[in-house]
Amino acid sequence: MKKLKLAAALSTALLGLAFASHSFAQEPVVGVANPESLFTDKDPLKNTNKQAALHIMKELLQCNHWSDAGTWLTDVYLQHNPQVKSGLKPVIDFFSATRKPTATCDKLTTPVVAVLAEGDLVTVVIAREYTHPVNKDQKYTSTWFDMWRFVGGKANEHWDAATIPAPAPPAAK
Repeated sequence: MKKLKLAAALSTALLGLAFASHSFAQEPVVGVANPESLFTDKDPLKNTNKQAALHIMKELLQCNHWSDAGTWLTDVYLQHNPQVKSGLKPVIDFFSATRKPTATCDKLTTPVVAVLAEGDLVTVVIAREYTHPVNKDQKYTSTWFDMWRFVGGKANEHWDAATIPAPAPPAAK
């Protein structure tokens, strides 16, 4: 009976280790070598919208040239990110408050995985690197998305995976 209990305990422990080692296992998320090549389409409307999404990704989100946002976003710009208010001005104010523009903006360097267009929507999927929540010296990758609805060649509505961050814990006394 003791041997059976020991065998069962060892089996359980080994199974637990096997599952634990896979709980953070993954294939890394990697962007394509030439992300700008994904922002084209044979359909003229989809191509126009993908090109506008490319400008948003490169000039606004990567290079922080928010003074040019009106070229690519409508005045209405409906925002579904819970951290940013709708409207062109609130979006410009939000990003301009925390980000400084880069001097040059020649090439998209964001690790883009895919660009999908359907009707008036364009979705951009990118790779993101995060610090492991338990092993702080380790990194892991996952995906992020931005999706826009376009009207007249400008983004009029936006969705992403953003959430409201938890408040910081109180400082130790």
